[in-house]
Amino acid sequence: MATHVSETPTTRAQTYHKPFAAGWTLFAACLMIFGGAMAILEGIGAVINNTRYVVTGSYVYSFNVTGWGWLHLSLGILIFLAGCALFTGAVWARVVGVVAAGFGMLANFLWLPYYPFWAIVLIAVNIFVIWALTAGTHREAVRA
Repeated sequence: MATHVSETPTTRAQTYHKPFAAGWTLFAACLMIFGGAMAILEGIGAVINNTRYVVTGSYVYSFNVTGWGWLHLSLGILIFLAGCALFTGAVWARVVGVVAAGFGMLANFLWLPYYPFWAIVLIAVNIFVIWALTAGTHREAVRA
């Protein structure tokens, strides 16, 4: 005689183990890799040829373009590596991803007078990253 064990949704969610990230976390990881690569290219362009960027009028946050290039280069590397770490599904990678995307948004907001279109695109990418990393945890737990 076989016994039937009923499984409640909470029991199944508690015992389900995900070795890899899924859903919104993968979306955020792909966006972070893409956004980090764009920031790296932005930083390299500013470091190598800083005369390419022209400030569009007087702006409160006017700094040396080469310094901005190094900042974007280092932030791009951090965002790219955090995006790669998100594929493991680690919680620390989510935290680093949200913080790095926040700093990326701030840096690109201050970069607006130098390259407005590129900065707006990266701000939007970072907004989607933060949304996907913070909203994805609850939705993935409900599905599991």
